[in-house]
Amino acid sequence: MNKTKNILFIMFDQLRFDYLSCYGHPHLHTPNLDNLADKGIRFSHCYVQSPLCGPSRMSFYTGRYVHSHGASSNNFPLKVGEQTLGDHLRENGMDCWLIGKTHMQVDDEGLDRLGISRDGIIGTRVSECGFDAYIRDDGIWGEGPDGFYDKRHSPYNEYLHSKGYSTDNPWMHHANAGIDDNGNIVSGWFLRHSDKPANVEEQDSETPWLTDRAIDFIKQRDESDSCPWLCHLSYIKPHWPYIVPAPYHNMYSQEHMLPVVRSETERTNPHPVYEQFMNNKIGQTFSRPEVRDKVIPAYMGLIKQCDDQMGKLFSWLEQSGHIEDTVIVVTSDHGDYLGDHWLGEKDLFHDPSVRVPLIIYDPSPEADATRGTICNELIEAIDLTATFVEMSGGEVPKHILEGRSLLPLIHGESSVNWRDYAVSEYDYSAAPEANALNLDPKQARLFMLVDKNWKFVFADGGFRPLLFDLKNDPQEFVDLGDNPDYAHIVQMFLERLSQWARRPSQRTTMSEQQLVNYRDIGAEQVGIFIGAYSEDEFPAEVTAKTRKPD
Repeated sequence: MNKTKNILFIMFDQLRFDYLSCYGHPHLHTPNLDNLADKGIRFSHCYVQSPLCGPSRMSFYTGRYVHSHGASSNNFPLKVGEQTLGDHLRENGMDCWLIGKTHMQVDDEGLDRLGISRDGIIGTRVSECGFDAYIRDDGIWGEGPDGFYDKRHSPYNEYLHSKGYSTDNPWMHHANAGIDDNGNIVSGWFLRHSDKPANVEEQDSETPWLTDRAIDFIKQRDESDSCPWLCHLSYIKPHWPYIVPAPYHNMYSQEHMLPVVRSETERTNPHPVYEQFMNNKIGQTFSRPEVRDKVIPAYMGLIKQCDDQMGKLFSWLEQSGHIEDTVIVVTSDHGDYLGDHWLGEKDLFHDPSVRVPLIIYDPSPEADATRGTICNELIEAIDLTATFVEMSGGEVPKHILEGRSLLPLIHGESSVNWRDYAVSEYDYSAAPEANALNLDPKQARLFMLVDKNWKFVFADGGFRPLLFDLKNDPQEFVDLGDNPDYAHIVQMFLERLSQWARRPSQRTTMSEQQLVNYRDIGAEQVGIFIGAYSEDEFPAEVTAKTRKPD
């Protein structure tokens, strides 16, 4: 790029790819995100590297597969030694800031072992997943008999207190609660209350709060003569609790809901792992029609609020002139089943869970050729880190980053030799389902490989694989994993999985070029003569040091 642009990296939490009108939702109109797609490029097949908040985000932030960075489930620490987006961008003269959520767990043992102080700049950045935190708030301030789920300080609760919300935990009693007919506070955790308006003024709810903080951040940067920046604006919604303030709480009703995507076929001889998730509390709850009728209109209202806030943010960028010097990226960390496939939440690999929206607006003239277009290539979330490195003017360190820069696709260049398949992983070793299946933690793992025609899931622990024919069964109802007629397809994916697993993902301290250069280094030049029989095999000056000094 001719001039390094700022990058506004926007992530929503648990936003399904098909719940935006530019991705085909017929009733949930999202004109502001649609307009961004019209000005940029929309990717139709973007897959996260794990359908769960923590590991997915660690892949976004490291540019590496879960198999490589190791933070494979929520609250699994990211190793101190993992390089992150901030590390790569700062090398290229770009700051890297956070506003909102990362779901990153600190490697406290690693910090202590290396003697890294949490008060210093290195320790602080390591503790914040490589970001400089303008505001860090993961947005889950649940509280029970054993205290808070998140032990950190809540900036959002502090904000609500400053606005006059007087309860000890206004996140729980206002922003994510409603009021019943008797005037009692009722928690948004309980889905029967999802149709109530949240007990908070709309302008004080989480999504507008983060939008305002983003505008404040950019204004402060404008006041200082500083280097280009990446701002990771990471929204907390539309993640549960599913409750939204007025007027969004009753904008949608059952007539606006997409038909549920599930079949009785899925319940006939299901894969043992899939069966466990269908039968867990979340799956059973979201299989009830009355639950979907309560939750989905609220979920849609949360998304509508998000889109309205994008309108506010994008308008401010237009007025301030930043729309001309800022790349805008919008995506999600995973989707939400909402009762599809007899499941709730995320975790598994059907499209509602593992496939996410991705919209990129690049103001550069080089991107003019793709404005308003759709790219159907297989995209992985880890591609964004490589893209941002290239946007910042750097060379992608391919021995570290496992994604591919999207700039060629954004700029309309040929996609020949693009990837043949995308990969996602799920580690359920700490979940009750692993216990029900009597699995050792090493066995409770799933690996998804998807191409344009097939979706394959390898289930460790001695289970058969899952296989879906995406051309003839796009809704993923019929599992062909144990059908002998498709054994050749299963074998093809097993070979791909083997190839993928053998990649040198831990060889991050030596680039490929360094390895090639080593081939031409003559060891005899530094006095090493392995395999030599006689001094006569080398020029005299090379062996001179081996003889007795004069």
